[in-house]
Amino acid sequence: MPVPRHIFDQIKKLIPPLDGSLHKGQSGRVGVLGGAMDYTGAPFFAAISAFRLGADLSHVICSPTAAGAIKSYAPDLIVHPMLSEDSSPEKVKPELTSLLSRLHVLIMGPGLGREPYMQSYARLALSLAKDQGMFVVLDADALWMVERDLGLIKGYRRAVLTPNVMEFKRLSEQVAIDPKTPSDKRASLVSQALGGVTVLQKGPKDIIATNTLSTSSSDHTPSKINQEEKEEEEVIEVDVMGGFKRCGGQGDVLSGTVGTWLAWGKCFESGAFGDGSIPPSRMPVLAATAGSIITRTTSKLAFRKQGRALMTEDLVPEIGKAFVEVFGEEAWSGSEGGKL
Repeated sequence: MPVPRHIFDQIKKLIPPLDGSLHKGQSGRVGVLGGAMDYTGAPFFAAISAFRLGADLSHVICSPTAAGAIKSYAPDLIVHPMLSEDSSPEKVKPELTSLLSRLHVLIMGPGLGREPYMQSYARLALSLAKDQGMFVVLDADALWMVERDLGLIKGYRRAVLTPNVMEFKRLSEQVAIDPKTPSDKRASLVSQALGGVTVLQKGPKDIIATNTLSTSSSDHTPSKINQEEKEEEEVIEVDVMGGFKRCGGQGDVLSGTVGTWLAWGKCFESGAFGDGSIPPSRMPVLAATAGSIITRTTSKLAFRKQGRALMTEDLVPEIGKAFVEVFGEEAWSGSEGGKL
């Protein structure tokens, strides 16, 4: 089932122009919160994927025990080792608040871990992000956090959840979805139960759903964020061919690509580029759809080269090629907007 043409056209509108009209940062400033002692690869892959897709700046907010390794992977990333086990959320709050105010999107979960100190920092970061009206992506152990307190995310319509099969099963159980419900209906019902949060259900085909049909106005995004209040349901299926090997880490690439599109959406919303024709309430479902298409295409291209030997690091160089395959050379190089 192809993505509807009007959805594809809206996605393309969120791609920043490469014509010399933008300055550094207006093509997206992305933050990834994660990276505990044993998990340095996941936040790296999310952050570097955002960079490779076209974000201007990519930050990693992590534990000091992970910072050295992440810095060594790529000097392009800006690493903030502020999530120390010896500190506390109260002490970190001013520095974290300042940093988040400079970002367009926060990706939470890759390499976060379940240690109490990392989970407490994640709860703080999510609260600050919501206060600032940021777009957020929640994956991996950030979903584990949400499963234990659905109130952390309920009704926050600037969020995208990206659960895999097991994460989606646990989330469905937490919101009491009948297990007999047809599989293609569950993502919409989970979104509905969470007050319209966009859900990207990963699987043989990705299902992106947002559902506010039974959401009261009190469940909507905080009043400081001007979002549409109309009730609606939208479900998009992405069955673009991917690779036949699902290596650990592909979900981190997805988080990075979804996050970049949300960052572009924030830049579009702020007037950095574009015609302002897409409301902020559309950004999460568009970003989730775009991220799914790009990641699956990236996986396909990498698998063609590596086969069974495929590792997550093989995906990263293919992101730009996947972009060109999906959106065309003109969208990638900016040749539509001007010539050097």
